[in-house]
Amino acid sequence: MGTTVAARQVFRWTVRAASSSSSSLLSPPLTWRCLLQPPHAGCGLFCSSSSRSPLQSSHHSHPVSPVSETPVTELSPQSLADMGFTETQAEQMLETASKARGGRAAGHALSTLTALLALGLNPSSVLKLLHKCPEVCSVKESQLQQRVGNLRKLGLVEGSLQRVVAHYPQILTVPVKTVKHVVVLLREKCLFTAPQVTDILRESPAIVLEDLAQVEFLFQYVYFRMGVKQAEIIKSRLFRYSLDEVRCRHCFLERRGLYQTPDKKGQTIIINPKLDSILNVDQNAFLTAVAKASVEEYDVFQRLVAKEWLEEEKDKGSINADGTDSEVEEEDEDEEEETGGRSGYIKTRKR
Repeated sequence: MGTTVAARQVFRWTVRAASSSSSSLLSPPLTWRCLLQPPHAGCGLFCSSSSRSPLQSSHHSHPVSPVSETPVTELSPQSLADMGFTETQAEQMLETASKARGGRAAGHALSTLTALLALGLNPSSVLKLLHKCPEVCSVKESQLQQRVGNLRKLGLVEGSLQRVVAHYPQILTVPVKTVKHVVVLLREKCLFTAPQVTDILRESPAIVLEDLAQVEFLFQYVYFRMGVKQAEIIKSRLFRYSLDEVRCRHCFLERRGLYQTPDKKGQTIIINPKLDSILNVDQNAFLTAVAKASVEEYDVFQRLVAKEWLEEEKDKGSINADGTDSEVEEEDEDEEEETGGRSGYIKTRKR
């Protein structure tokens, strides 16, 4: 009995000290409550909520709160709601993140979403972006920041950067090293200036995933075979099109006498249509305004030229198999003399 009275007296002193001190918000030490507890007695006297002050009660109940048990980095409806996503958008976002690489992206999806929002995209734009390319969820935040930083260094400033990412989010899945290889090709082999490279990345971002050999050959075909210079190539958004598309329309015009390869001085007998008017129109507009031909004529031409190109590929394969490369090299040297020594593109001979 004396032990119980003594314990109560110590507790009263402790409560008085806590209430008189404005700086102390902690309850009596846990060791006191345990040592002063009577043997074989329950915790009702010292541990029940009725014997604690309001500050003590809130302090000790906080660690068992369900919110505190949820990791900060976990992608959840609540974390998405805090970011500004609606309930419907949050459900769609969780579904998209779970599908990305079989759900392995969930570990850092929250930090990736935070980085995308920090880029200046709103929740609706981020959701559309991830619908186009769920793989973005699998990109770590550090990698995302490096890739965005590299795009900024290449001249994609605010506004342009956001439009490129929203239109072609796959660019965020491409390593910095790969993008640098594309830039080196455009600068050193295609002789585009730095601002022109920026224009290409802004207007044709899919170039970062194209085969570099095909990109180079497409440029060489347009530059040497069609005689189009870099400024007009940029204006025409050439790198949005495949070599077959460009070659087919060009050859159709050429065989109809409506296009002529410029001579060494860049001159032609006829006025060639601009590359922009050849490429940046649908087929009907191209045939009506540029080629002056019918759909039937163009369809027949496409079938014939596809057969020709297939035979050319077979002939090249047979030449390589026969080991007669020396004859081809001599023809190439003659053609280089005719074109003023321009290397990189070999003009295809008509058979």
